[in-house]
Amino acid sequence: MAQHNDIGRQGEEQVRLYLMSENYKIRHVNWMCRKLELDIVAEKDGMLVIVEVKTRSTDYFEHPQEAITPRKIRNIVNAAHEYILQFDWKGETRFDVISVIPQGEAFNIEHIEDAFLPSF
Repeated sequence: MAQHNDIGRQGEEQVRLYLMSENYKIRHVNWMCRKLELDIVAEKDGMLVIVEVKTRSTDYFEHPQEAITPRKIRNIVNAAHEYILQFDWKGETRFDVISVIPQGEAFNIEHIEDAFLPSF
């Protein structure tokens, strides 16, 4: 398997552990609907939190959250809409981005709450 896949998987695992340490309830990881995917779906304080995880081996060329294009946002919002319908979610929903950059044996995690709003 490609090294970037391993780094991405490690990043998602670190974010899952981070969210749990911050008292988020993890509802789903890598939830799929057709060809759309939500990296992590969590819940905290009655709010559904859709988390896009961006892991990079370095921020030398581009910070991880800069990789979230308008098309990617549209796909996340569409997947979230399907999730909300499928699980009959009635509460508020927030879209977060968490970037992960390995630093030796540790990981630098940056959590951006309300990173973007869905356009209607």
